[in-house]
Amino acid sequence: MTLTVEKSKKAMVNKENSDAKTLQAKILAMREGGKIMGNLLKDLKNYVQPGMTGKEIDSWVRQEIIKRGASVAYDELEEKFPGAICISINDELVHGAPKDEPLEEGDKASFDLVIKYKGYYTDAAFTMLVGGTGSPAVKKMISITEESLWAGIEQVKPGAHIGDIGHAVETVLRKGHLGVIENYIGHGIDVSMHEAPEVPNYGKKGQGYKLVEGDTICIEPMSCLGKPANYVDKDDGWSVKMKDGSIGCHCEHTILVNKDGYEVLTLADGE
Repeated sequence: MTLTVEKSKKAMVNKENSDAKTLQAKILAMREGGKIMGNLLKDLKNYVQPGMTGKEIDSWVRQEIIKRGASVAYDELEEKFPGAICISINDELVHGAPKDEPLEEGDKASFDLVIKYKGYYTDAAFTMLVGGTGSPAVKKMISITEESLWAGIEQVKPGAHIGDIGHAVETVLRKGHLGVIENYIGHGIDVSMHEAPEVPNYGKKGQGYKLVEGDTICIEPMSCLGKPANYVDKDDGWSVKMKDGSIGCHCEHTILVNKDGYEVLTLADGE
């Protein structure tokens, strides 16, 4: 079918208006979902105590997700994950399956959560020392990894490259003498849990995908105290562990690219 020039212009305007409405609906839903996520993780950090098991914590998280009006994203995976949240203890890096063993004072615990709200996903993670005390080296690792996350976030703006983010993250981690995990990376997020572009924790400035306003991405640095080699535990088929038995660390936020730079969607109220 051949369109007249006027009809073609009108169709283009209608599409642009439709795209703008879709983008605004996405941003609103992800802001609301991100706030649910941020507040839940803040409450989780206060909830976790020595003596609790991973499965007990997982049960609490599942109840809280539903109570706050969101849904458990991990239930939607083709290969069903055995929990509502990933809980990675000590030498486990990521994707830790919740277990029956009680947490001990000073254990390193990483919590990685994805929720779905109004059709859109948000994803965030943090690492803590159970009971608030533990190895000074692990405490320093957590602090440096969080610093690297914010260094990456601060690169985000329209026109920035993915390589700018990775370079900033990697620079902080290497300056802190931490192992840089390269085989697990960040990603785009939207109506799917994982989308393009890939967001590595290493890179070169000015290289890779160029961000545009409205993009939503997950930046998630992972580090370790030893060598970065890792493997998937055959016992549960999920937990990624450090080959040398060293401690792994993981933190993450979902970020919106806006016209002025960035907005961190997964912060709690007041953060």
